[in-house]
Amino acid sequence: MKIKVGFGFDVHQLKDNHPFVIGGVNLEHHKGAFGHSDADVLLHAICDALLGAANLRDIGFHFKNTDPQWKGISSVILLQETVKLLTEKGWTIGNIDAMLCLEAPKINPHIPQMQENIAQAINIDIEDISIKATTNEMMGFIGREEGVVAYAVCLIQKL
Repeated sequence: MKIKVGFGFDVHQLKDNHPFVIGGVNLEHHKGAFGHSDADVLLHAICDALLGAANLRDIGFHFKNTDPQWKGISSVILLQETVKLLTEKGWTIGNIDAMLCLEAPKINPHIPQMQENIAQAINIDIEDISIKATTNEMMGFIGREEGVVAYAVCLIQKL
């Protein structure tokens, strides 16, 4: 069996009165992440971790932010497309561990739904998806609620 580990990172600017989607969950907040797709920072970091582990470049290579095909698209679809790319190369996902960094809103109540959304999208056990959240202790662009950051690692395997 061959195993590989991948690391992903994503950041998005927050704007007033903009939708805020994280992990496929629409969050109620006065600010939201801005981007070409739905700007789901968590799913983008997971996509990059998976693509990196399989040596398939990065999310921007496969889903260009200049391509109208991806404008406003749900990042759940981008995640599903990413998993198809891995499957074509014979990889399966072992686990995902992710960390969100933002001041508000509180993420903890939404983590079970985020895990469920990811598990359904990529067909792995919910127990194999870890999502955590922290603040930036009111420092920097995250502390000023100007942006949101996500990190993810994953393990993939090939028999």
